Amino acid sequence: MKVILLEDVKSLGKKGDLVNVSDGYARNMLFPKKLGVEANAKNMNDLKLRKANEQKVAQENLEAAKAFAKDLEDKVVVVKIKVGEGGKTFGSVSAKEISEAAKTSYGLDIDRKKIVLATPVKTTGEFSVPVKLHPKVTGNLKVRVEAE
Repeated sequence: MKVILLEDVKSLGKKGDLVNVSDGYARNMLFPKKLGVEANAKNMNDLKLRKANEQKVAQENLEAAKAFAKDLEDKVVVVKIKVGEGGKTFGSVSAKEISEAAKTSYGLDIDRKKIVLATPVKTTGEFSVPVKLHPKVTGNLKVRVEAE
């Protein structure tokens, strides 16, 4: 029997896959637990429409991420840090501080988890910080660290 999976099923397939299983497994396991539906014409058409809609939404998200990345390149976020004698800094600038500074300066809502810092910034100057906006899109935000 051909079945369209509604959920991921271990050792069988992912959500939206068309799989061939025995009649008993489908009737006794997949259908009662709402893990799958029979692959008739109506359900196949619904699956096709759902996949087309998901693909359209994914494309729109990608375009929005590209536009946001282009917008980020023009912006410079200023973060203040305490500096002692000889230019030695006290502490470092973290992704959280960069996110908060972007929100206060430009109203940009950037999740701190999306800011990719290999190491915390411990010196003054201007840095280009990558921001992971989408699995396929990474934007660069300029961060200027100044003495307080």
